[in-house]
Amino acid sequence: MGFFRSQEEAAKQLVRSAIAAGIYNDLGSGSNIDLCVISKNKLDFLRPFDMPNKKGERQGRYKCDRGTTGILTEKVTLLDLEVVDETVQTMDTS
Repeated sequence: MGFFRSQEEAAKQLVRSAIAAGIYNDLGSGSNIDLCVISKNKLDFLRPFDMPNKKGERQGRYKCDRGTTGILTEKVTLLDLEVVDETVQTMDTS
């Protein structure tokens, strides 16, 4: 049993490393690593398994007062678009 457990842990770390590489190279991926381990007798969801890209604590004031950031130019272009197909899908986040 110990041999298989170490293989499972090695597999988890391999998958974790692959997902972490995706997180670091894609800003839209989020920051949590969730795993699903499927074995003969059980299904384990490990949420979160790891958080390789944790947000830091704010150290100062990040709100700029109105009018303190200059705008060099402003151009508004209205787009005439027609929606051809629209679908809504729900995502299971449990």
